[in-house]
Amino acid sequence: MDQLALLFILLLGALVTVPLGDRLGLPSPVLMTLGGIVLALLPFVPNVDIAPEFILPLLLPPLLYASAQRTSWRQFAANRRPIFLLAVALVFVTTAAVAAIADAVVPGISLAAAVALGALVAPPDPVAATAVAGSLGLPRRVVSILEGEGLFNDVTAIVLYHVAIAAAVSGSFSAPRAVGELVLSAVVAVAVGLALGWAAKRLMDLLGEPTLQIGLTLLVPFVSYVLAEEFKGSGVLAVLTTALFLAEYATDADDVLGRLAGHTFWEVVDTLVTGAAFGLVGLELHNAVATASGRWGEMLGIGAVVAAVVVGVRLLWLLPAAWLTRKLHKRRDVDEEVLMSWRETVVMWWSGMRGVASVALALAIPLEMDDGSPFPARDEILFIAFTVVIATLVVQGLTLPWLVRRLKVRADADVDRELERKLAIRAARAAKRRLLEIEEKEDLPEDLSEMLARRAYDVGARISPEMVDEERREAYARRVERMRTLQRVQGEMLSAARHEVLAARSEPGADPEVVDRVLRHLDIKSLRGG
Repeated sequence: MDQLALLFILLLGALVTVPLGDRLGLPSPVLMTLGGIVLALLPFVPNVDIAPEFILPLLLPPLLYASAQRTSWRQFAANRRPIFLLAVALVFVTTAAVAAIADAVVPGISLAAAVALGALVAPPDPVAATAVAGSLGLPRRVVSILEGEGLFNDVTAIVLYHVAIAAAVSGSFSAPRAVGELVLSAVVAVAVGLALGWAAKRLMDLLGEPTLQIGLTLLVPFVSYVLAEEFKGSGVLAVLTTALFLAEYATDADDVLGRLAGHTFWEVVDTLVTGAAFGLVGLELHNAVATASGRWGEMLGIGAVVAAVVVGVRLLWLLPAAWLTRKLHKRRDVDEEVLMSWRETVVMWWSGMRGVASVALALAIPLEMDDGSPFPARDEILFIAFTVVIATLVVQGLTLPWLVRRLKVRADADVDRELERKLAIRAARAAKRRLLEIEEKEDLPEDLSEMLARRAYDVGARISPEMVDEERREAYARRVERMRTLQRVQGEMLSAARHEVLAARSEPGADPEVVDRVLRHLDIKSLRGG
């Protein structure tokens, strides 16, 4: 088996583990990691051979871009305090704690290399956390804080990591210079992200065609990452800035087909890249076994100690941080999502799984120093990183559903329904206002005007039936039943039309391009309800 065949196996596994995980009640990233471990144990499966400098640019941009598309600037602004405490402060604290332990117990490691180890195991993986926690019906505030933490802690950790690696490779370190590099990295990344987001939006308007626009969004995160890195900025922060800019300013409310196609496309990309990345995590067992050969007890002991420090520091930091955030939240009237109970804090703690970012950073450690000597304790760092990832991802990932059920932490369905009802009312009122504006300009027939007025209410009632009274709800239910019958019959008619057009594709003299154009017209008509 060669590297290409192994890649295709991982991509296939990324698809298969999604429905399998749903049936077994297990997160698909955990299953992919276990699958990678199984592959690593097979003698005919080759070692993963990817150049360290390609790991981060290939894996992180699409994963970060897909995650950032599910959030917004407002969410980050509202949750800036808990995100800062988790994504910035906690990363520094965890890095310092792990570096101190590693410097004491890992033979041959330098202080700078120990800091690099601390930085690469400090950030919980945003993909793992949201993939595992998002399917458990947790309160939206918990998921929001996990998403915000997962995105921004990668920024903090990776910048710390690069500073530590530079110090380790060069053999010198200057605190003022390191702080300056941190600030410069952030400023450059935001500038590059905003500039590229603006340019991408203009180019999308120029392209027009949804297929071309979606293709551009696939290139944008990679360009943003590489461009920021070329100018000594944070590629992760640049991708995050670009993604948030495009989500905020490049969304056309009337581009229904483009939005649906783009959402589907990025769901596919996210599923494939996430699965392949977690499969690679499991496949790193090859390197871990080679590193620990002959000293399993010592290496497993060190890995277990570092994993315990990572998990323990998170709990010791979260408990007072959550308490402080709640106190400050009560004193100020801010639209902020905070952990409201100790149960949610415990779930937040146990959701801090390490994953793709930690393994990618470990693999990206250079092989040699500037003077040509081997990087200090590189193999040991790889083994420790692998141990921490497996211990947190597999153990915490498999037990998190049980913990959530045991603590009875569930989303507040009433709050979600109330928000849904309010949005439904706003949508219906907007449709009604637009109808009145049209009626002032155009002389609509009375029966058509009445029908459109009913449909304005139907816009909201379809989203949230609770927004209308009982009598209107019954009338709406009757109209829905009538519409379902109409759509069912019309759908069968369009299906017959599509079958006929497809049959013509194999007839002599049929032009496939013309057939496909007609078929696309029928597909769009079906999508729009005829």
